[in-house]
Amino acid sequence: MNTLHLIECLQVKQILGSLPGNIQSIEQDSRKVKQDTMFVCIKGYTVDGHQFIQEAIDRGATTIVVEEKPDIEFSNTALVIVSNTAKALAHLANRFYDYPSTNMEIIGVTGTNGKTSVSSLINNLLKGLGQKTALAGTNGITIDGKVKHTDNTTCDVLGNQELLKEAYDQGVEDVVMEVSSHGLAQGRVWGIDFDIAIFTNLTQDHLDYHQSMEQYGYIKGLLFAQLGNNAKRSKYAILNKDDSWSKIYENMTPAEVLTYSILEKADFQAKHIRYLEDKTLFTLLSPDGEIEVETKLLGEFNVYNVLAALAALFVKGVPLSTAVDLLKSINPIEGRMERIQHEFPLKVYIDYAHTPDAIRSSIRTVSTFKRNRLIYVAGTGGDRDKEKRPLMAKEASLADIVILTINDLRNENATNILHDMEKGMQHENYSMISDRKEAIEHAVEISEPGDILIIAGKGKEHYQIIGNTKHPHSDETIVTSYLNRKYNK
Repeated sequence: MNTLHLIECLQVKQILGSLPGNIQSIEQDSRKVKQDTMFVCIKGYTVDGHQFIQEAIDRGATTIVVEEKPDIEFSNTALVIVSNTAKALAHLANRFYDYPSTNMEIIGVTGTNGKTSVSSLINNLLKGLGQKTALAGTNGITIDGKVKHTDNTTCDVLGNQELLKEAYDQGVEDVVMEVSSHGLAQGRVWGIDFDIAIFTNLTQDHLDYHQSMEQYGYIKGLLFAQLGNNAKRSKYAILNKDDSWSKIYENMTPAEVLTYSILEKADFQAKHIRYLEDKTLFTLLSPDGEIEVETKLLGEFNVYNVLAALAALFVKGVPLSTAVDLLKSINPIEGRMERIQHEFPLKVYIDYAHTPDAIRSSIRTVSTFKRNRLIYVAGTGGDRDKEKRPLMAKEASLADIVILTINDLRNENATNILHDMEKGMQHENYSMISDRKEAIEHAVEISEPGDILIIAGKGKEHYQIIGNTKHPHSDETIVTSYLNRKYNK
């Protein structure tokens, strides 16, 4: 791209040296720089890109975007000095990739729990309608069925624009994105033109980062505020009326608001809910009248997720009768109260529950058909929100037997993590096993025919973080392997 045309999107800047005629790529990681790259120096939480300017130049960078003039030789490199390189990168990346989000419909899903389920559900329904879709979130990035694993729920600014450009080039019509609070706080979704924003719920999580529920809640609200005032393009906010934050988000957004609920009258309300072992049934009250709904997704929290997804398809112009009919064939979302298929005499579920509210919801899901004991493996992470640990254990105490363990140790002492959780236990039928593999195997070992086993905390994540390293890990593989060992001795 022509370099001068690219940087014209930055109104306030200082240029030192001679700009190259063109650049071939933009990078914020000096290790990815190649010949004719524009390198943007971002001040991160642990690393400052300004420290790697010389490396970038040595690798072939011909334009460097900085916040301050470096004390190095740059005779063969142009410097562009701006006040905020992170915001500059959002504008540069958007122009470099030719504003891809404006050429597709972008649906953003935010909230504490349910982001993956709602976004996956919408994506699957759209695919069922024959749409070409892209899905970005906790489980990675999927473009037209091809999956790439990612480090974060919400990619960085550059990664998002690259993803959107790739999706557009492949003919994608709809992009569904999980939008995390970290992503919003760090500006990772700057420059994305969202058409529909969905709020699931807000419960305690990430307070190590956001410091308070108020700050956490208002950060989530940025997604609804940034829907903007484009009168030529319809924008919609879909809000969970049963969560008090919805009223705040309704006041924050200029977009048309649609609500969904179980408890209150709303645009989309579920009534006469019946929770069965293999499906959930309810009557949907909607702008199109009453419709009977059947879904393979289990539990109350999935009723909320279904309502949000149906509302999204409704504003896209899909007849609710069509969406409800498609819903019957949608399988449970991977790693979200997903029943593991096996031939042994107990039911095993893998779930991502890692907040008090999510743990309570997962236990309530199986309570209607529990006949024997419920064994619950509850995990939390090191170097993260310590205040929620005893609250998680308190909710897990609703199970008959609890095994407290660790999702990702990171750099914290394992004993301290488990003792923090232990403070919330409400009965004595629990064990503390820091090694997650051992904890899962112990849960299987003590299980009896007719029991229900829920393994919560990681869902379908394919790794475990110990120190600063990701190690291969799969809850499903561990539990399936041990079931085979136990019953095929």
